[in-house]
Amino acid sequence: MADVSVRPATADDVTELARIQLDTWRLAYQTVLPAQILQGLTTEEIAASWHAAVTAPPSPSYSVLVAQEGQVRVGFAAFGPDADRQPQDPDPQRTAAISMLLVEPRWGRRGHGSRLLAAVADLTRPAGVNRLVAWVPVADTASLQFYRSAGWEADGLRRDLDTGVGTVTELRLHTAIDD
Repeated sequence: MADVSVRPATADDVTELARIQLDTWRLAYQTVLPAQILQGLTTEEIAASWHAAVTAPPSPSYSVLVAQEGQVRVGFAAFGPDADRQPQDPDPQRTAAISMLLVEPRWGRRGHGSRLLAAVADLTRPAGVNRLVAWVPVADTASLQFYRSAGWEADGLRRDLDTGVGTVTELRLHTAIDD
């Protein structure tokens, strides 16, 4: 059995988080994000964003987790309060949002994504969270399938994000987490 784990991210992880994001997006997001966006991304810029998220999170409820296999960082999840609350949302104060969950494709189908989802639920539940949401690009069929296989479903909300060189349409997925 492989030595697998999920743990809080530290400043020492940010370069690897950036590499994972960049490699994953360049491979798996070719049909999701405009080519100009993918080509313009740099590890240094992404690492700076992750450094801020890990060392000075926007709120005490915001966190970044790292999935590992052995000593290799293979994925991560970032989550926190739902910044896109909608008037019709049930109990918005008890909802948390996953802003990003990525597992490098070469490490896929080994349970890392499921472990990250479970860790997010385990860490948010004690704070009274009973619902998780995530915005997922419509063109990211692998992520949509992953979330749906974990019991998540679309809640009917869609949004279009203007990237400056194209539009990315996203669906909001949600799931209930039990005590």
